[in-house]
Amino acid sequence: MAEIVRMPKLSDTMTEGVVAAWHMKVGDKVKSGDVLAEIETDKATMEFESFTDGVLLYIGVEKGKTAAVDSVLAVLGKEGEDITKLLADAAAGAPKVEVVKEEPKVEVKEQVQKQEAQPPAPVVVSKPAPAAAPAASATNGRVKASPLAKHLAEEKGIDIARVRGSGPDGRVTKSDVENFSGSGSVFVPQVEGFEEVPVSQMRKTIAKRLAESKFTAPHFYLTIEMDMSRAMAVREAINKQIAPDKVSFNDMVIKAVAVALKQHPKVNSSWLGDRIRYNQHVHIGVAVAVEEGLLVPVVRFADGKPLRTIGAEVREFAKRAKEKKLQPQDWEGNTFTISNLGMFGIDEFTAIINPPDACILAIGGIMEKPVVKDGAIVVGHTMKVTLSCDHRVVDGATGAAFLNTFKGLLEEPALMLGMGAI
Repeated sequence: MAEIVRMPKLSDTMTEGVVAAWHMKVGDKVKSGDVLAEIETDKATMEFESFTDGVLLYIGVEKGKTAAVDSVLAVLGKEGEDITKLLADAAAGAPKVEVVKEEPKVEVKEQVQKQEAQPPAPVVVSKPAPAAAPAASATNGRVKASPLAKHLAEEKGIDIARVRGSGPDGRVTKSDVENFSGSGSVFVPQVEGFEEVPVSQMRKTIAKRLAESKFTAPHFYLTIEMDMSRAMAVREAINKQIAPDKVSFNDMVIKAVAVALKQHPKVNSSWLGDRIRYNQHVHIGVAVAVEEGLLVPVVRFADGKPLRTIGAEVREFAKRAKEKKLQPQDWEGNTFTISNLGMFGIDEFTAIINPPDACILAIGGIMEKPVVKDGAIVVGHTMKVTLSCDHRVVDGATGAAFLNTFKGLLEEPALMLGMGAI
């Protein structure tokens, strides 16, 4: 008997998927475990395997098209089997299939990343801008200008209608012609233009989740500035010791956040509507920028990991994120999130909370500036961080206590770097 294969829910936030590629065509024999298609979710492109044997009788979503979760993806059955009634019954109660042309895909030959090689170019629409009015004052098509100005303009090859007059009633004078900077040039009209591309699955999800967070969770913000001189010295010493491996400031930030969260479990929490969850484990989500937006892979049990392990994990996550190879287990389960824009030259910023976390920490860059030490003005290195808090869960005093603990750990890294912590 024929069976309907429906669009699977491949991530916790997935509401629709795009068929990036079909590995089978109608009439092909399919065995359980065979890859039927590649499905692009909001975070990755994943291979979708058949759970049954049969012949592929029908494809419900063409390559490059979008369909809601549980829509009819395909039908498997016996060769020659009549599936008309099955499809009619499914259409009567199945989710509507939304057909949307997705944005261009880039072919990547590794597993789960086979995309269209050369998709149609985005539509570019242009229209001429309104023509600029003549600079000189005119009446009934005649330009107001002194005879000397007209004669001089003719000698210089200047269209006197383009000269702005400074005399009475906009009359063009000899000096106006002499000072005209567009002598002999041909007027080229300016053109307005724009480019439109479809919204990707990732960008749709980012928009939905962050809008819900911003307009649902009552955000408030706490900013603190810290002295990074000791952190810089310790990092330099560590990197000399472990060369050619390297520890980044971001690795030190993740470690300090994780240690501080163990001391402040109320910040390591989630709002669940009718209850608050205080997490005893520390899973740090690290925002990674990709072409289509942001992904947040998770460093699990970060408080117990050495700096080199944290650094290696983050680098691998960043690589796989850019290749769209992250899997659901890579981005699920965060209890706290860090967003670092310091490497992009940003001094200070605020970030939107990443649900279900109660807080997110925005990291600015290390800045060289004059500071006061022991009553003297010296060159210092400081860094500002801003904690965004969900006021339903975290109060101001709680957030401030966490920030001060975090500051203390970065200003004196020895407090978090015990044996085996490097």
